[in-house]
Amino acid sequence: MGPFGLSGKVALVTGARTGLGQAMAVALAEAGAEIVGLGPRPMAETKLRIMELGRRFEELQCDLSTDVDFEAVVAEATGKSEKIDILVNNAGTIHRADFLDVAKAEWDRVMNINLRSVFFLTQAVARQMIESRIAGRIINIASLLSFQGGIRIAAYTASKHGVAGLTRLLANELAPHDITVNAIAPGYMETDNTAALRADPIRSDKILDRIPMRRWGRPADLATAALFLASPASSYVTGTVIPVDGGWLAR
Repeated sequence: MGPFGLSGKVALVTGARTGLGQAMAVALAEAGAEIVGLGPRPMAETKLRIMELGRRFEELQCDLSTDVDFEAVVAEATGKSEKIDILVNNAGTIHRADFLDVAKAEWDRVMNINLRSVFFLTQAVARQMIESRIAGRIINIASLLSFQGGIRIAAYTASKHGVAGLTRLLANELAPHDITVNAIAPGYMETDNTAALRADPIRSDKILDRIPMRRWGRPADLATAALFLASPASSYVTGTVIPVDGGWLAR
């Protein structure tokens, strides 16, 4: 695949069981990468799809909402795969409630998965990359809510603004080590997080009216963006947040 080939690379993808994470893991495998999937539940479908491509798939079960020892997680991952060249921080969750009704436990759960794990997993992976002198690629999954406020998703909005800011900071600090850090901001995608919105015909119609392409995004729509940011072709791209939103932010 020329500058987009990933043969010999290993990618650690969080939240790879379904949806966006699965689509990106498969895309990286199609380009030649071996995949380590990280999540709280088994990823049988993802494993099958990647192995059908003739690629290796390793699985780490880990609940990112808890107090995780990320150094131990990365040690286990490198024990299975020898190294990590690419990290995709995709795992995420959402809690819908009016601001006045958000409970501390729900705030903490969203922030732990969406932001805290991004910081500490990236820290542990970056240490391994630097020690091994790997020209690494770190890809965070931001959101349209990295740019906007939204309603009834206070913790999610705060976490995704944090992801965008953290992406830029990490890009500055890790550039001297030849590690790039970028983010993808998906628009309204057909995933579990938007199931309630898509099931509400009034809310769904309002969302589609705002999207110039007049459709919900599909997980595969993120594949080429992830492939570009993971590949040698993006070696001079860092600190960016790339919207994949059907034109939402342009409206």
